Amino acid sequence: MAGPVTMALGPFMFRAHGFGYTGVGRKLDTSWAEIETAGRLNALQWTGPRSEVVTINGVLFPKEFGGAGTLEGVRLAAKSGIPLMLVSLGGKVFGSHAIQKVEEDRAYHDRHGAPGRNAYTIEVKRMGAGFSLLSLLGGI
Repeated sequence: MAGPVTMALGPFMFRAHGFGYTGVGRKLDTSWAEIETAGRLNALQWTGPRSEVVTINGVLFPKEFGGAGTLEGVRLAAKSGIPLMLVSLGGKVFGSHAIQKVEEDRAYHDRHGAPGRNAYTIEVKRMGAGFSLLSLLGGI
């Protein structure tokens, strides 16, 4: 009942049902240095991209569709500080990302305290060049 995989963050699969998402946003931050000039507007020099952040929003209904265990796995990966690859349904590889935030909004708790609905937001930041999992493993 989980449905097809629509995106993956490392080993964590986003599916049509269960651990799915309702929206994905991307934010690219670039840098321009301002250079003072005499008698006219200051010049701008592009110094390159600073960061790229992807925000994944979703809602889980754990009793009906599951997904709570996968979200907990993402939370544990964030605590471990291990970069994960972000890959889309079409196989587009977005590169290695570090989990920056995992936010949850749990509601409609049952008599045992388990939420019936869990809205979440995962924020990941793309890793810069020069860092890879291979560099952590000594180039194996």
